[in-house]
Amino acid sequence: MTATPTFTINRRQILKLAAVFGATATLAACSGPSLGAGAGAASRAATDWTGIVPAKEITWWSNHPGTSKLIEQEIIKRFQAENPEITVTLVTAGANYDEIAQKFQAASGTNSVPDLVLASDVWWFRYMINGQVLPLDDLAKHLEFDTDDFNKTLYDDYTFTGNHWAIPYARSTPLFYYNKAVWAKAGLPDRAPKTWAEFDEWAPKIAADGGVTPLGLGKGASWAAWWFCNMLWGQGGAYSDEWTMTLDTPEAIAAADYLQSLIYERKVATVAAVDQVADFGAGLTGCIMGSTGSLTGILKAATFEVGTGFLPEGPEGQACPTGGTGVAIAADRTPEQQLAAGMFLKFLTNSENTAYFSSNTGYMPVRTSARDGETMTQVYAEFPQFRTAVDQLETTRSQDWGRVFVPNADKELTTALEKIMLQQTAPAEAFAVASTAIATSFDENVSPYL
Repeated sequence: MTATPTFTINRRQILKLAAVFGATATLAACSGPSLGAGAGAASRAATDWTGIVPAKEITWWSNHPGTSKLIEQEIIKRFQAENPEITVTLVTAGANYDEIAQKFQAASGTNSVPDLVLASDVWWFRYMINGQVLPLDDLAKHLEFDTDDFNKTLYDDYTFTGNHWAIPYARSTPLFYYNKAVWAKAGLPDRAPKTWAEFDEWAPKIAADGGVTPLGLGKGASWAAWWFCNMLWGQGGAYSDEWTMTLDTPEAIAAADYLQSLIYERKVATVAAVDQVADFGAGLTGCIMGSTGSLTGILKAATFEVGTGFLPEGPEGQACPTGGTGVAIAADRTPEQQLAAGMFLKFLTNSENTAYFSSNTGYMPVRTSARDGETMTQVYAEFPQFRTAVDQLETTRSQDWGRVFVPNADKELTTALEKIMLQQTAPAEAFAVASTAIATSFDENVSPYL
């Protein structure tokens, strides 16, 4: 394969990126949002927020993670009851994070830019480099925004150049869901398999006695390359070592070989045509790896009792990525609009509304006070599946730079995984194509400006 240049940098060097991009970058175009000209949020003069009057109207772009539109509308209603002088308009800006990102990129420099926008794990870095979002620390200080109460891992996921560029909102990890009735029929213990090796022992029993395909797998951008982190890291592999792609390592190939074997050799897994969560809820598969954000929907839709557990361990132990989305404030808005947006963002993510949102969706409570508060304690008692997601957070790690920081990388990785799963392409071949494309994107969009 054509490997990414072995160009690695230390933390101090990477923290110079935003200033460099802001001063000089004119970057190659990619499909969807990419690093581009016009960057400069990192180097803009700080706003003096004193004396600024908040705007009367602001707009929020969301895809309503976890079918949360009604919940978001309720939070807006609560905010406007306390702040009748500010009208918040909620806009369905896409069906998923990628669609929102593409629309946000297209709106840059126009009057159509929203005041608040979802900023997923794959997209926030590019928003920041493009100068599309506002550094939030000074505004948060002015608003006496209690950021110390956020889960530190989730809050610091948005840190770059000493600033935070988004606030955690609908944050999630993949979770292991299983059909308890299928498990009982197969004579299995009422828990998730501790390891993939144990799943390999259980799968034939599920297929024989459960009457369903044991494992359902999902596909698609911002999804397949996310849950595959579990198998990849569990084998000791990674997408990259900082900027250097590592998909040609024995560990990475072994992870993809294992994935492919589940489908074609063992015949214990199937890739959903549309939605693996819907297939699981319909009783077509015995278990899936699904987002914690799907938890409430799964519990409501399933006609059987749903069990949850940590993702299975690989030979190298536990491996679970963080994911989901935060909310950012657009840089290309007036200080008045940004102040109003900050007021709403503070309200949206306060302890009470965090608990309200989490208890109604399954997304993790991003505040410690919400996680340990009365609302979530009652939820844990009634639905212990929610507690599993919170507990698994302790096993997570940050995602590889090669997936989340290089333009178009997630799409290339998803394409490679879909070839492996759907076309039985040799993992080394599929990964070589992805690595070459990601290397090219790195060379064009990142390396010249380091």
